[in-house]
Amino acid sequence: MLELKKYAAIDIGSNGVRLLISNVVIPQNKEPLFRKSSLVRVPIRLGADTFLDGKISDENIDRMVKAMDSYKRIMDIHKVENYKACATSALREATNGPEIVKEIYKKTGIKIDIIDGKTEAQIISQTDIKELIEDNKSYLYVDVGGGSTEFTLFSKGELITSKSFKIGTVRLLETPDEAKADWKAAKKWVIEQTHSIKNLTLIGSGGNINKIFKLSGKAQMKPLSFDYLMEQYKNLSLMTYEERIIELSLNPDRADVIIPALKIYTAAMEWSNASKIYVPKIGLADGIVKMVYYGLL
Repeated sequence: MLELKKYAAIDIGSNGVRLLISNVVIPQNKEPLFRKSSLVRVPIRLGADTFLDGKISDENIDRMVKAMDSYKRIMDIHKVENYKACATSALREATNGPEIVKEIYKKTGIKIDIIDGKTEAQIISQTDIKELIEDNKSYLYVDVGGGSTEFTLFSKGELITSKSFKIGTVRLLETPDEAKADWKAAKKWVIEQTHSIKNLTLIGSGGNINKIFKLSGKAQMKPLSFDYLMEQYKNLSLMTYEERIIELSLNPDRADVIIPALKIYTAAMEWSNASKIYVPKIGLADGIVKMVYYGLL
């Protein structure tokens, strides 16, 4: 017998808001399989409001309400059994964050949980990343978002430690001076955690590294080298915003943040002495779905 269920996750980030709907395939006497059914993303850059003004603008609150209403309808159409909506740094730091959560729930019925950086890192560790980790190797998982970056260290098949820092792409773009302290703290933490590990490999997630991987033309699960990322960082930095959109077909909300994203990934590789990075198609939403299914979130 084969049982099928549908679960969903809403990831409210600093650069975009995503709805992931997953099929949960449950074979008899076997572990469930999680398969992506639908992914919808809207480019509501909440971080530009929060990191500059300290709160979300009325315009973006209205867009959020409309997005959540649409997502609820899409989940109804898909007959989603259960879901969870999680908001990260932009709503977490916005002074009107709690008010927005209440307003969205009142108008759409969507309940949003504002999660801290530690919880965000824990959710990410529940993704299919474990299937990629070999027991005799060490990995630094780097998830770059708009408002923060989560670092998770795995060694000998076990999660060793994790930490979140306020060095996301939108934050570096909008308020680079304010991010300097966290940049130094992230550098110190990564070096301290990885200095004694030889042959460490990075695993990267986030929309920007996925785009870089796609541009590389590499086969899935083939790593990118540090030299390749540095070359892309230099080349993209020399291009104008308009050139990145026209020549590389980048979305307008991706064409600017891809530069600070590459800066974070290459820095993490330098700090940890990693020479290559794997780019699986996983992210926060994948971890949310799994944790909801297992009743952990």
